[in-house]
Amino acid sequence: MIAIIDYGAGNLKSVEKALLAIGKECVITRNEKEILQADHVILPGVGAFGDAMNHLKQYDLDKVIREYAQTGKPFLGICLGLQLLFEGSDESEGVEGLGLLKGEVVRIPAEPGLKIPHIGWNSLHLQNNGRLFAGMQDDPYVYFVHSYYLKAKEPQIVKATAEYGVTIHASVEKDQIFACQFHPEKSGAVGLQILRNFTEITNQ
Repeated sequence: MIAIIDYGAGNLKSVEKALLAIGKECVITRNEKEILQADHVILPGVGAFGDAMNHLKQYDLDKVIREYAQTGKPFLGICLGLQLLFEGSDESEGVEGLGLLKGEVVRIPAEPGLKIPHIGWNSLHLQNNGRLFAGMQDDPYVYFVHSYYLKAKEPQIVKATAEYGVTIHASVEKDQIFACQFHPEKSGAVGLQILRNFTEITNQ
């Protein structure tokens, strides 16, 4: 069973629909027992960093996520769900993130002709043999919606980058923690393959 974490925000139904499309059982939940017993957990995210962290803490889900991360079972953060895995974000100064990974989340710098937020399709440069991208051709296209982006401190955890005025660390993987800045659930066949790859990763 795959648990999709419900903290009062996030693209929950789209993620659920995508998982059902690839034949995977899932549940949208904020129940601690359901999350900890799940074989895979997904943290979606849409909205502001500070609001999301407040909601996670309101339901004690920050503690549940940290506990789940210690189990060695696969965990996937999507969009804001990626950013929440890090220490904090320039979007909400003074708000601590989950701190499971190390890096900065900063605003995409304004440039002439560059629209912010970054909304739309962009190609990925794959690197470092990311398991989410197993069996894929180079430069797959995926769908982004964001104004802030990740600069990871550990180069080896970066499995895909994208260019949008700056180099965006678009996907990371460390141990059994995976995350994508883009939305696989909105990225067509490529996104469904990413989700399929994630759900087929076994426990450590």
